[in-house]
Amino acid sequence: MAPAGDVSSYLAALAAGADAIYVGLKHFSARMQAKNFSIGDLSALASLGRERGTKTYVAMNTLVKPSDPESAGRLIQRLARSVRPNALIVQDLAMLELARQAGFKGELHISTLANATHPAALAAAARLGASRVVLPRELNLDEVRDMAKACPKGLQLELFVHGALCHCVSGRCYWSSFLGGKSGLRGRCVQPCRRMYRQANADAKRLFSCMDLSLDVLTKPLLDIPQVGSWKIEGRKKGPHYVFYTVSAYRMLRDNPKDAQTKKAAMDLLEQALGRPSSHSVFLPQRPFTPVKPEDETSSGLMVGQIKRDGAKFHFVSREELLPGDLIRVGYEDQMGHRTLSIRRRVPKRGRFDIPRPKDPKKPAPRIGAKVFLVDRREKELTKIIRELENELKNHAAAEPVESTFSPTMPKGMAQKNKARTRLMHVNRSLPKGRIEGRPALWLERSSLQRVSRQTIPRTTWWLPPVIWPEEEIKYRRLLRDAQRHGAQTFVLNSPWQAELFRDRKAELIAGPYCNAANHLALDALKKMGFSSAIISPELPAEDVIALTKRTPMPLGMVVKGLWPFGISRILAAEVKEEAPIKSPMNEVAWVRKYGQNHWIFPGWEIDLTPEMRKLERAGIRTFVHLHEPWPKAVPRPKRTSTFNWNNNLL
Repeated sequence: MAPAGDVSSYLAALAAGADAIYVGLKHFSARMQAKNFSIGDLSALASLGRERGTKTYVAMNTLVKPSDPESAGRLIQRLARSVRPNALIVQDLAMLELARQAGFKGELHISTLANATHPAALAAAARLGASRVVLPRELNLDEVRDMAKACPKGLQLELFVHGALCHCVSGRCYWSSFLGGKSGLRGRCVQPCRRMYRQANADAKRLFSCMDLSLDVLTKPLLDIPQVGSWKIEGRKKGPHYVFYTVSAYRMLRDNPKDAQTKKAAMDLLEQALGRPSSHSVFLPQRPFTPVKPEDETSSGLMVGQIKRDGAKFHFVSREELLPGDLIRVGYEDQMGHRTLSIRRRVPKRGRFDIPRPKDPKKPAPRIGAKVFLVDRREKELTKIIRELENELKNHAAAEPVESTFSPTMPKGMAQKNKARTRLMHVNRSLPKGRIEGRPALWLERSSLQRVSRQTIPRTTWWLPPVIWPEEEIKYRRLLRDAQRHGAQTFVLNSPWQAELFRDRKAELIAGPYCNAANHLALDALKKMGFSSAIISPELPAEDVIALTKRTPMPLGMVVKGLWPFGISRILAAEVKEEAPIKSPMNEVAWVRKYGQNHWIFPGWEIDLTPEMRKLERAGIRTFVHLHEPWPKAVPRPKRTSTFNWNNNLL
C-alpha cells in the first residue's frame, strides 16, 4: 500500500505495482502539509487505478470539530459519487456515521490515530462496521501475532513496514497543539519532536527525533499471518522517487521472500529511496532497538554537501551528480535560512552549485556549514514512465463538479432532567492525605488499588490509562475484576475501545479526555458503546467547547487544571534522564516520567482553566477535572500556567 501526496507520486506508485494507494484531500487529512488532491484530480486517478487493478483509499483521518460534520459529510458524498474510492481511512468515530449517512458503500478503515492498541479493540472496531484496523507502529512481531489471533472474522489488519516514525504514540500526541495550536490530530503537526533539546549542561541534541522505520527483510514472517492483509508505506509528503523505490522494494520482498538476490536488490532500492536513516525499531521482540540516536543525523534525504561562502555568494560542492528536476533542501526546518530548491541544470559529482539569494530580502541567507540534502530525484527512466502514465491519464476525464446537499442527522440532545449535578474530580496516582475535595479518583494500578480501603473503593472513580498494549490487556482485565469484586462502580476509559473490556460487566463508564471526543456524532457513538458521560479534551478552544455543550447527547466534563502531557511514548533515548528538566531552543521546559511501559512527556507548567469554570458551568459542563502529578524535585516550579488552546483557533 503506497502513499501519494500528488499526481506524480500516485503515478509512481502505479508504475511500481502498488496494490493500493492512499491519498488525502485538501481537507480532513492527517497530512495537511502534503499537496493533496482535489476531487476532480482524484476521480481521474482512481479511474486509471481501477483500470490497472489498483485500489484507491482516501484518508479522512482527522479530529472532527463541532462545526465540521456537514462539510465532512458533503465531502464524503461527493467522493462516493465522483471518485468511488475503495475505502475511507478514519480516526474520528463521527466519520463512521457520516459515511453511512452520506451513502458511502466502500470499506471503512480505522486509522492508527484512533489508537486501537490492544486485542479487545479489534472486536469493538468490527462491531462499529470497520473492515480494517491500522495497527500502531510501536508493536513488535509477537504483539502483531497476538492482535492477529484476536482479529474477528471479516476484519483485516494493516501494518506499517516503512517510513517516518513519530516519537509519541499516534493519537496520543498534543505537543504541536500545546505549543502553538496546530494539532497533530487535525493533520497540522509542526513536528516539535524534531527540534534540538538539551538536558543539564549537555549540548543540544535531537533527543526525540526518530529514525525511519524499515522492516525490509523482517517482513517475511508477516507472510505467515493471514490477518495482516496490507503492508503500509508511510510518506504522503514524499516525492515520486521515494514512492517508486520503496514500493518496488517491498513488492520484491513479498513476491520472492526466499530469493537471496531479490532481497539484495530490494535492499539496494531502499538504500536509494532518500528516506532518513532507518532501523527495525522495536519489531524484533528479542532485539528491540530505540530508534532515536541524538548524536546522528535524522533528516530525510541524502546529504550531498555543506554550505560555504565565497565573498557574497553561498554555495556547496556536491558529493553526488544532481539532475534537472532534483529537489534539494538546505539545512533543517528549524534552522535559519532553511530552503527547498529545484535543480535546473545538471551538476556533476564534485561540481559547484551556487545558492540563489532569496527573492524576499527579509529572508535570512543560509548558515555557513549547513548541510544540504537531496530529497527527491528525477531520473530519466522514472520521468519517462510517469509521462507515459500522464498520457494514459488523459483518457480518464476528471469528474464534473458534483454538488452535495447533504445535511447530517444529528443526535438528540439529552433531556434537561437528565443533566447531572456539578462535581469536582481530583485525579491522583495515590490518594492524598487529609480531606479530599469532591469525589476521589485514581489511575487504576495494582498499587493504587491495594492502598485504598475497602470502604473507599466503591466511592472512587477509577481511570484507565490512555494506552494499553497487547500483553497488558490481561493485567487490566484482572485489575477490573478485582476492583469490581470490592465494589468499584465508576470507571473513566481513555480510549473508546476499552469499553470492550466491560462487555460482560456492569459499570458506569465515562469517556475520558484521551478519547478525543470533539463533536456530537462522536459523543453519540460513545453513548451507543455504553458510555454514560464524557470528559472532553482540554485541547479544544472555547468556541468548540461551548458548541459541544449545546444539544449534547450526554453529560460533559472537562479537564480544567493540572499537567496535560505533550505526548505519551513507548520509547526514550538513553541520553534522556527521567524526572529532570529538558529545554527546547525557545527555553520551553519538559520532563519525562515512566508509567508501566509508557513514557509520559510533560510540559514544565500546568494548564489552568479554572477562571473559565463559571462560564463552563453556565454552558452545561458538569464535571471539572484536576489532574495531579507529583512534581519532580529536579524540575523548577513554574511561574506560569497555560490556557492551552482556549483562546486559539485550533487548526
